[in-house]
Amino acid sequence: MKNRTILGIICIVLAAAVMFGVAPLVNQLAANKTNVVRVTADMIQGKMITAEDISIVEVGKTGLQKNAVSDIKTVIGKYATCDIKAGTNILTSHLSDIADSADDVFCTFDGTKQAISITIDSFAGGMSGKLKNGDIVSIVVTREKTTSIPIELTYVKVITTTTASGMDKDKLKPDENGIYELPTTVTLLVNKEQAKILANYESDGDMHILLVFRGEEATANKFLEAQEKAFVKSEDN
Repeated sequence: MKNRTILGIICIVLAAAVMFGVAPLVNQLAANKTNVVRVTADMIQGKMITAEDISIVEVGKTGLQKNAVSDIKTVIGKYATCDIKAGTNILTSHLSDIADSADDVFCTFDGTKQAISITIDSFAGGMSGKLKNGDIVSIVVTREKTTSIPIELTYVKVITTTTASGMDKDKLKPDENGIYELPTTVTLLVNKEQAKILANYESDGDMHILLVFRGEEATANKFLEAQEKAFVKSEDN
């Protein structure tokens, strides 16, 4: 009887320990968890995100990116602003309301901007085939053994690159050996003055493309705004 009493007391003590010790710890651990949207398969820049591309997973809040997306409804139908590997948490900077294919960009034209293509004369001249839609680049020009970056071409946006067969970057697929066809032209977003300058160098000069920025659209636009200010200063003078 005495042993049963002792055993009962021990059980009560253990139950109290669980209630007042372990249970709060479990609740605390649960409170440090949250849901995030994660990519389930490799995704290329410009792709529209569907329900099949993503899933909801529970992760710890510690070390989680502040701009990680938790609501799957805010992701479906958006476009990837960069290549995203499977298993990556979706961030707000990965999402755009509009696609960045050449056709999508062309549909936004209202007369203030134009598009012009220039020839990629060499593998090195075209960033070794690594240019992507939306990149901000500078055009390095060599003419009569003099090399410079014209102030008008300091920051220019890449619309797309195109192969000799007419295939744009975002539509390229690898061959049976996993090799992509290299681009032969790059199409740039420009104003009329930039178009004239590029056409001039296309016929009389060598051009290399220098990558300046690749990333979220808001930052890319700051470079383009800085370029526009250069034209405003030029007109004021």
